[in-house]
Order: sequence, then C-alpha cells, then structure tokens
Amino acid sequence: MSTSILKRLPLDMFWPTFDPFLFCAFHNDKYPKANGDMGPAESLVGRALGQDFAGMDGWRMYHGKKVPGFPAHPHRGFETITIVNEGLVDHADSMGASGRYGEGDTQWMTAGEGIQHSEMFPLLNENDANPLELFQIWLNLPSKNKMVPPHFTMLWNEDTPVVKALDSNGNEIAIKVVAGSLKGIAPAPCPPNSWAADDKNHVAIWLIDLPENAEWTLPAAASNLNRTLYFFEGDSIELDGVEGSVNEAFVLKSDEAVVMKNRGKVARFLMLQGRPIAEHVEQHGPFVMNTRAELQQAFNDYQRTQFGGWPWPRHDQVHDKSKERFAKYADEQAN
Repeated sequence: MSTSILKRLPLDMFWPTFDPFLFCAFHNDKYPKANGDMGPAESLVGRALGQDFAGMDGWRMYHGKKVPGFPAHPHRGFETITIVNEGLVDHADSMGASGRYGEGDTQWMTAGEGIQHSEMFPLLNENDANPLELFQIWLNLPSKNKMVPPHFTMLWNEDTPVVKALDSNGNEIAIKVVAGSLKGIAPAPCPPNSWAADDKNHVAIWLIDLPENAEWTLPAAASNLNRTLYFFEGDSIELDGVEGSVNEAFVLKSDEAVVMKNRGKVARFLMLQGRPIAEHVEQHGPFVMNTRAELQQAFNDYQRTQFGGWPWPRHDQVHDKSKERFAKYADEQAN
C-alpha cells in the first residue's frame, strides 16, 4: 500500500467519518414518477413507512409517509451540510425559515443551541423519474460554539466555485469547492461559528470529477489533518499506483500529494478534510455535546421549549409545486 494511504474502508449508505466530521450519509434514490401530492406514483404497500431505509425498488421513503424525506426533528451542538447533486430538498425550520434547493446547491446549517427542521424530497415530475442524489455531512462544533444561535446559509450552485484543470492528455478535471480554497479559489462563506470558518482548521469539502483515463494530483495540505477520499461513482482508480474500486473510502496522509488516475468510466469523489477538534463527544441521536450532563440538558431543553416550536402546518412540510429554488431566512423575504 502507498504510504499516503493509511486505511481503506467499504462504503454503504452511511460512510465512515473522522473528527471534525461526525457522519456522512449518501442518499442515491431512483424515485419514480410523482403523484399529484409530490410523492411517488407507486404503491407503498410492503414498505416500513416511517422507517423505510431498505431501498426496495431502488428508492426509500425514509421517515416520510407520503413524501420521502425527514419530517420535523431537532438538532443541537453541530452543523449539517447538505450537498444536493441531483433532485430537490424542501427545508422548513423552527425559526420560520424555509427553502427549496437542489441541482448542485448546498445548505449549511448551524444547529447551535437548538433548532427543529424538516428535510423533505418533493417529487415534481409527474411524467418521468425523479432521481435524487445528495450527501448529508455532520460537522462538529467545538465546545465554545455548541450553544451559538442557529443559523443557515445557502451556497447556490451558481455561486459555488468549480476549479478546472487539464491533464497531459487534455482531459478536463473539475473540482467543486464547497469549503476550503484550492489553487487560490475560495468558496462562498460558511456560517460564522463553524469550525470551517477559521482557515487554521483547514476544513475542505471538495467534489472531484475525473473523466475516463484522466489523471490529477490531489495537493498536499497541512500535517495532522483527517483527510478522507470517498470514491462513490465510477469503476476503478489508482492512487499513487495502488488500485481501488468504486464504493471505497481512502484515509490519506494529509501532508502528502496523491496522484489519482482514473482507470474506468467517469469517476466521482467526495473529499472531507479538517483539523480534529479533539474534544470528547457525547452523542445521542440528534444531539452532540461534550458531557453527559450537557446531553441530558439538551433533552430537558427540547422537552421544555421544543427549540422554538413548529410554525408550519405539516411536520413533513413541502412547498408549493410551482415554486422554483428559493431561500427565505427568518424574518426575511425569499431570495
């Protein structure tokens, strides 16, 4: 094994992550045509509605019962970064904010002291399939920021930089920069209290597309970072001469460059990198704190305040079918 590869791990729906990242889910659902209520125009008989993760017929309802997705649920103490490559997500939250995003957009939400939100997947095409592909990444917050006010921002696809590079054979490699600058190109700003907001933490979230037979060198970064390359689409790859297959994760030395050679069809990768927060983590479901006492306080606070309550008519809130992509922040107009 190359000295730059520290570990290789298999990929399923839930991917292995390392401090400062807590979790990464890869949702890849081939939803059928839509019915008139933004759900699938297929029978739901035989599905464990409310907990449908089996992937029957290539798609899942997740916790949704009519529309797929995740009805209202709370978070405290970390951030969610939702990168939607294909399809749409409807957002609603306890601050009164809402949005519809997808087709390359990213929503970056700091839960901080506590928020409820819903993430539903409206199916709008009633004449053809409704594919959905997204990553949801959980990025931890340091103890000093766990109780900051909730905040979310939209990183629209058209405002997210893509760095292009040509290899010696003229193949064009594309690297989408969600976080962490590359070749002097900086991403759109993340929320102000994020671990990623401080450049010294070297947080990087990149989507790397390599055409067939393309070659690109992943540049070295600082030492002692956690850096993981997830190979989620394609056939085969060489990393510093070591062969790898699709649906593998490669934990890499962060201060060494890695030569990536695609040996099959178009290959796609997600890279997560960051300096560890290196604090003790106590987690139970949607709450991530540093001590058991803080975790118990999170449950007590949620029972008492509902983190602001739920101002929407549905727990599985979806927006009007005619709406285009939009974001409405708390007490602001849609944009």
